[in-house]
Amino acid sequence: MNVVEEKIDDLNAVLRVQITPEDYAEKVSKTLNTYRKQANIPGFRPGKIPMGVIQKKYGKSVLAEELNKVVNESLNDFIRSNNLNVLGNPLPKYDEEVKGDFNNPTDFVFTYEIGVAPEFNVDLSAKTKIDYLKVDVSKEMLDKEVENLARRYGSLISAELVGEADMVLGEFSQKDGDIKNTSTVSVEFIADEATKKQFVGQKVGAVITIEPIKVSKGVDDMAAMLAISKEEAEALTGDFDFTITEIKTMIPAAIDQALFDKLFGEGNVNSEEELRERIGGDLERMFGNDSDRIFSQTVSEKLIEATSFNLPEDFLKRWIMATSEKKISQEELDRDFDSYLKSLKWQLIQNKLVKDNGIKVENAEMINYTKGLLANQFAQYGIPAPEDSALEEQAKTVLQNREEADKIYENVYGSKMINFFKNTVKLNEKVLPYDDFIKQAYGQN
Repeated sequence: MNVVEEKIDDLNAVLRVQITPEDYAEKVSKTLNTYRKQANIPGFRPGKIPMGVIQKKYGKSVLAEELNKVVNESLNDFIRSNNLNVLGNPLPKYDEEVKGDFNNPTDFVFTYEIGVAPEFNVDLSAKTKIDYLKVDVSKEMLDKEVENLARRYGSLISAELVGEADMVLGEFSQKDGDIKNTSTVSVEFIADEATKKQFVGQKVGAVITIEPIKVSKGVDDMAAMLAISKEEAEALTGDFDFTITEIKTMIPAAIDQALFDKLFGEGNVNSEEELRERIGGDLERMFGNDSDRIFSQTVSEKLIEATSFNLPEDFLKRWIMATSEKKISQEELDRDFDSYLKSLKWQLIQNKLVKDNGIKVENAEMINYTKGLLANQFAQYGIPAPEDSALEEQAKTVLQNREEADKIYENVYGSKMINFFKNTVKLNEKVLPYDDFIKQAYGQN
C-alpha cells in the first residue's frame, strides 16, 4: 500500500491511497474460507460448498470490506506519521471515481480530500487586559438572605386579616361555568398590584372576584390551581369568585443557636456574625462560578477576534453535509455555518494553547475531582463520607462510565483553562451590585 499527498494549498490536500493485491488478497481469501465453512446454502452440504459459489455470493462484499479496512488504516497511518493536523476526517473525492475493477480485482486507487488546520500564533500575555466581573455581597444582600432563611424555617399560624406576604386558602368558583376547586394563593407573589390589593385586609368568608391567571405563575400553575388540563387553562376566559376559607401568616424562625444547628450541624456556627460569614462565603462561591463562566466567555471572544487565520470552508461544508447524523439542507448549513466556524476557531485556539503550554488533565486529577463530587453528595444527605481509600474506589467506578468520565474531564479541563487564563492575563476586577452584574453578564435591561 502507498499513500501519495497532493497539496492543493496550505489548507487543502488530496490523498491517493494505492492498494495492490498483496495488501488484501490473503485477508479476502481467509474470510471467504470462513464463510465457506459456516454458510448454509440449499443444495450443498455444510463445509462442502464450492468456492466459486461462495465467491459469487460474497466475493464483492468481502472485497469491499477488506479494502475499506486497508484504506482507513493507510490513511490513519499516513496522517499520524506525517503529523498532519486534519480537520474532520478524510472525505472520498466526489468528482473522482475509484480506480480498479471489483469483478477482476488487481490494483486499486482511492482518492480522498482533507482539510488541514492552519498555522497561527495566539497573542496572550500579561499585556492582555480582561475584565473580571464580581458581585458585591453587600450588607443588604446578606440581610435578605438571613430573612429568607428565617422565613424558610419559620412556622405558619392562622391570621384574622390577609397581609401582603400571607397565604390564603379558598375556593375558586367559575362565574359562568362549572369549574370549582379549592387551592392556595400566595399573596406575596401576586405580580398584579390591583389584584393584590383585593386580597390585603380581607377576612375569612370574604368573596373576591378575580382572574385566576393573575394569581398564578403561568398557564401550567393555573391549570394545577383549578384542577383542569393545560389545554382547558389556555382557552379559559372570564372571572372567578374566590371565597377565603383560611388565612396563614408566616412567623420567621428566631435567629438563634437552634437555627444555626439545624442549618449547619451542631456547634459549627455559633452566632449571627458567623452565620453571615458562612452565607457570604457561600454566595461568593456561587457567584464565583458565574464570574468564571463570564470571564472564560470574554477571553474566548477576545481571542477569536484577535487571532486571524483562514479555514478550508468549502471542505468543511462538504464534511458537515456528509457526516451529519441527521440530513441537513443547504439553507440550514448556510444559516449556521458562521457559528460553526466560530466554534471551530475557538477549539483550534484552545488546542494551540494547550499544546504550547503543556496543559493536560492527569488521571489523578480526575479521581480527586470525582471524590469531591461524591463527598458533596454524601454531605447533602447528612451522611459522613467513607474513608479515603473507599471513596477513591467509588470514584474509579464512576469513571468507568464513559459518559460520566467525559463530563468530569470537561469540568476539570475547563477549570484548568480558566486558571491558566487567570494566571496569564491581567485581570481588571470590577465589583458590581447584583443587579448591575446581571445586566452586564446577561445583557438584561
